[in-house]
Amino acid sequence: MHTGLFHALDFAANGKSVGHLSIPFSVDRSPYFQVKVPVCRIRNGDGPRVLLMAGNHGDEYEGEIALTRLIRRLDPERMRGEITILPFTNAPAVFAARRRSPLDEGNLNRAFPGEAGGTPTQRIAHFLEAELFPRHDVVFDLHSGGTSMAHLPCALIERQGSPETFARALALMDGLGMPYGFVAENGATAPTSMAAAARAGAIGISGEFGGGGTVTPESMALTQRAIDRLLIALGSITEPVLGPHRPAEQKMTLLALQNHEQAIYATRRGWFEPAVDCSAEVEAGALAGWYHDFGRLDAAEEELRFAVSGVVISRRLHSDSESGDCLIQVGRRLDRAAFGLS
Repeated sequence: MHTGLFHALDFAANGKSVGHLSIPFSVDRSPYFQVKVPVCRIRNGDGPRVLLMAGNHGDEYEGEIALTRLIRRLDPERMRGEITILPFTNAPAVFAARRRSPLDEGNLNRAFPGEAGGTPTQRIAHFLEAELFPRHDVVFDLHSGGTSMAHLPCALIERQGSPETFARALALMDGLGMPYGFVAENGATAPTSMAAAARAGAIGISGEFGGGGTVTPESMALTQRAIDRLLIALGSITEPVLGPHRPAEQKMTLLALQNHEQAIYATRRGWFEPAVDCSAEVEAGALAGWYHDFGRLDAAEEELRFAVSGVVISRRLHSDSESGDCLIQVGRRLDRAAFGLS
């Protein structure tokens, strides 16, 4: 009664149902309080089993908006298989407009595999990895840069699983219609949703669809096209539900983030002025920006330079920065042909 996570999901039932994952968590104003995480199940017989989730971080809105729209529009009679939708996966963070949960300061995408009797964020992570992910073939976790970062629109997969599994994940990612694709190498024990999906035997796909704690017509168009194209590729639907969509304008450019040299971090309090924006092609040694010290008017701004060549994938939106803040990142280009992509 006082711990764990409870639900009334019927995984065998056809049709559409909307309910909640419920987590008992006593708070000052309500001793028998339960955290309520909305969840939708849509099923029409046998077929692909897909989990769509957003709100892993609360201030990343493209996925949250797109998945609530999908819940309203998707007709069970016009699909096959199973689709589970979690539009606000870390609901306390979503409704507080925060990256992390205000109940426990939990970052869900650093909480896997979680704990069945832990904090609310740990319990959500445990339920996902131990109970929900294993029931699905593909997990699509939608992200963006959040309030503090601008991010290059890109899809993402982890280099996980067998060669056949990785090849399938790569093909699905390439089919999303995104301009950039990211191959991450965080390792099998990483505390992320993508590593958790791999440990549960599912193919994990993610992506960064915007940033700045807002949405734009372009970021929503990319997000909704990616969802429709994934569901069509898997055979869950035969035509767009969130469309119509513009065709993809280019083949996906593959990128990788392999070490910390690809980012520039603040080492003291200061104010960051970028010299380039996301999608810029840069060379090692090129000017990344300037770092200002408002406490010393006699001190010249510090020039910041890239250590590696590549494509700028993200930059800090808040100029005011503290030691440890990531200011700007560069993704290394990967050869599509080396991954078997034409």
